[in-house]
This record gives sequence, C-alpha cells and structure tokens, in this order.
Amino acid sequence: MQMLAIIISVVAGAAMSLQGVFNARLSEKIGLFESNVFVQGTALLFAFIAWIVAKNGSFSKLQEVNKLYWLGGLLGIVITITVMVGVRNLGPAVSVSIILIAQLLVAAIIDALGLFGTEKIPFLWTKWVGIALMVSGVVVFKVKL
Repeated sequence: MQMLAIIISVVAGAAMSLQGVFNARLSEKIGLFESNVFVQGTALLFAFIAWIVAKNGSFSKLQEVNKLYWLGGLLGIVITITVMVGVRNLGPAVSVSIILIAQLLVAAIIDALGLFGTEKIPFLWTKWVGIALMVSGVVVFKVKL
C-alpha cells in the first residue's frame, strides 16, 4: 500500500508541474482569469463525472465537517492563479522548486504543531538541513554560468 501511495504522489507531482505549464501558456493567450475559469470549469465537469461514476461519499455530511475545510475550493483557485503567474515569470523549474519548498515548510509546520487533526511529528534539525539543501539547490539551479 505504501508503494502505491508513493506512485500516486509521483503522479501528483508530475501532474502539478504539467498543469502549471499548461495553465501558464493558456493564460498567455486568453488571460489569467479567463484561463482560471476555463481550468476550474473543466475540473468541475470531470469531478462531476467522477462523482457520478464513483459515488463513495455523501454531501449530506458536509454540515458535519469543520467549516474551515470548506476553503479547499478557494485554495484551489489561489493555487491555480499563483502557479500560473510563477511559471510565467520564473519558468517551470524555479517556480515549482519554490512551490515545493513552501509546501514542505507549511506541511512541516502542520506536522510539528499537529494542526487540523494530524499527528504531531517533531521538526528535528535534520529537517532544517533538508530545507536548507533544497533552498541551496534552487539558488544553484538559478545561477547562470
């Protein structure tokens, strides 16, 4: 099961990188917010189709969920727009590198503090070293010789 989760995570990372480039190129032609509407609209359409096919949950339980978690859709729009702007201005590799570092830092804070119902996982010095190496890697990657 762990190997499947790793494979799925790799697919997610690859898809995010591809989506960032595709969305940035789309926004260059039709506009930032127009491309966001198109991207979110097609995502809604395919999510609706997947829901019809799978139906493994219940909207009736939405009231039982912490209302803070309802902001996931809003965050989806923030993610899409900011990735498009980052990729367009920094290029895919640097933009995605910075995004990954930010994701890792926020995820580590969530783990360290046990936020949102997650298990507390200490943020040891080795994690600081890992983040420093990632930041150094972005700097080295950005250097033009």
